Amino acid sequence: MSPSIRVAEAPNGALTYAVPLPPERLPAVAPRQLLAAWDLAREAADRQQWGKPRRLLFARTGGEPMELAIADRDAAAWAEAIDSAIGLDTIGGLSLCLRLLALVEVLGRAPWMTALFAVTPAGIDLHPALLSAAAAMPLDGGARFDETGLRRLLSRPLPAGGDPSPGRIA
Repeated sequence: MSPSIRVAEAPNGALTYAVPLPPERLPAVAPRQLLAAWDLAREAADRQQWGKPRRLLFARTGGEPMELAIADRDAAAWAEAIDSAIGLDTIGGLSLCLRLLALVEVLGRAPWMTALFAVTPAGIDLHPALLSAAAAMPLDGGARFDETGLRRLLSRPLPAGGDPSPGRIA
């Protein structure tokens, strides 16, 4: 049985999650779950379902908890979509949400990843290897993907032609 996450709501509606393990110990998810979560999150953002601010407090062995705020409007919408569909009060749901947010974050800061996705009129096509890596690779202590580790994981040659062999995301 997975450990439980305690959730408290502040008078202003903000949610605080007491997570009994650090981000780097959150489990892997299936690539198809990550793709489905992206679809859910994009639909919620398109509908402007912004969601409540969320504060995650991750337990640390022998130290102060690590705090992560999900206050950005788009990130809050994505978190709300995952919470409504799966639940951020579960280890699996929280892992899925944080991997989704970490994927968006690393795509924005790692220019070398442009060969692994394509922006199209219909949405974003992600290379299946990228989806698999994001689903399986551990998060770091800040709930992000380690860019060097991700590059190493994805260092296999990609198909010729630059086509990301799409996992379509609308």
